[in-house]
Amino acid sequence: MSFSTVVSAATEGLAVEFVHVEADVSNGLPVFHMVGYLASEVKEAGERVRTAIKNSGFDFPAKRTVINLSPATMRKRGASFDLPIAVAVLTALGELSGSRIQNTLIIGEMGLDGSVRKVPGILPIVAEAKEREVRRCIVPEENKAEAALVSGMQVIGVKDLKETIEFLKSGSKPQKKKVQQTGSMQERETEESFPDFGDLCGQKNVRRAAEIAVAGGHNLLLIGPPGSGKTMTAGCIAGILPPMSTEESMEVTKIYSVMGMVDEKQPLIRKRPFRNVHHTATRAALIGGGMIPRPGEISLAHQGVLFLDELPEFKKGVLEVLRQPLEQHCIRITRNYGTYTFPADFMLVAAMNPCPCGCYPNLERCTCTPAQIQAYLGKISQPFLDRIDLCVEAGRVDYENLTEQKKGEASAEIRMRVCRVRNLQKERYEGKKIRRNTQLEGELLKKYCALGTKEEAMMRQAFERFSLTARSYHRILRVARTIADLDGREKISEEHLSEALGYRMVDKKYWGR
Repeated sequence: MSFSTVVSAATEGLAVEFVHVEADVSNGLPVFHMVGYLASEVKEAGERVRTAIKNSGFDFPAKRTVINLSPATMRKRGASFDLPIAVAVLTALGELSGSRIQNTLIIGEMGLDGSVRKVPGILPIVAEAKEREVRRCIVPEENKAEAALVSGMQVIGVKDLKETIEFLKSGSKPQKKKVQQTGSMQERETEESFPDFGDLCGQKNVRRAAEIAVAGGHNLLLIGPPGSGKTMTAGCIAGILPPMSTEESMEVTKIYSVMGMVDEKQPLIRKRPFRNVHHTATRAALIGGGMIPRPGEISLAHQGVLFLDELPEFKKGVLEVLRQPLEQHCIRITRNYGTYTFPADFMLVAAMNPCPCGCYPNLERCTCTPAQIQAYLGKISQPFLDRIDLCVEAGRVDYENLTEQKKGEASAEIRMRVCRVRNLQKERYEGKKIRRNTQLEGELLKKYCALGTKEEAMMRQAFERFSLTARSYHRILRVARTIADLDGREKISEEHLSEALGYRMVDKKYWGR
């Protein structure tokens, strides 16, 4: 036959678009012409494909060859169309029967020698192919383990063009290597890679706040002088994060797949992400960006922790862009080509000094003027603070705490309680679109954070006295719900509300608003 069509796909952000690669070979001037709204790297595929076909031992006759990538309304980018173009050309030349490529998705970059190289975004592409009832996928050998994460899909890993054609001709499935996805190695990494709460000197109130924050997925702000253990606490938090469910692991792995950050041997990410962002990060680095937007740090922290150390050192505009994703758990970026949505359901942990020198409110040691302190704290806006659930002070470590021989409670023990509370929330919200207390909204918030008469009176008094906003009120209720869960109580008590309110008073102390 002189015409053929091969199914391929590409990612636009995290969305997957199917692309039909059409090849027509006819008599005429020997040209290799490609159409279909192509980026420069796709146009260059013509030379790569023609050379790869010849170097793989196939004849490439001096005929007119036209390649069309449809739909024409979609901009085609990347080198992942090399392999499907080559297969389409060889099928049009009669090297393959058209029936051999039916219901098959083919993707891969090629070298001039015909070798097939890995491409990013394989996992979301194969997952979408399964949704569209594609029977099998031919992918680069290096992407095989990643593609195999999608159950119920026949995945064929190929090393070069010749192997691809031989498989399509014979139909025999190459020997499949077993891909082991055991969590033991990654669990050990979780325990060994981060500091332990048992090594944190003193700071009992900080430990408690960290446990509550992780148990409910609440945002946490640590304020204290240099050397008080704020950064270490953030590292300890990474060690008490609960394991991800299979669904959550797949969500995270898809994001890292698009970024080309998936491990070839163990592609499934089981450990919750912990992203430590430097204060020089730009808006694009934090939320994502580019002409064709790519996920930023907040999406790479999806289902995990985003840690912002030295919070006031970030540019104010950079911090302000976090306001929307902290509420909606996703980020939408609009470009001329369309709107791109990336998931961003993360727990924010931030740390900061109370003033430029770090010693405020100890007036004997603080060298800052009131104007300097006000300007420093003023870098954090009220709307941003409103989105923080728990604000806790990390005091200066005493000599007795430094020399104490007895260790504090280990991260492993805290993690057990966190996992128990997370499992409780999972059972409570089964069948609903939420997983954690921090996601409670509307009617669900009223149902699961219902207050008794005494508790209602207490919250009314606090609301008026401290001029709380509606957002602050709701966040206090969510934190109180988590404290009650840790306490093993079904109802929220005055004690739980009092502790939750206490975590809102620290910002009043420093910002007075």
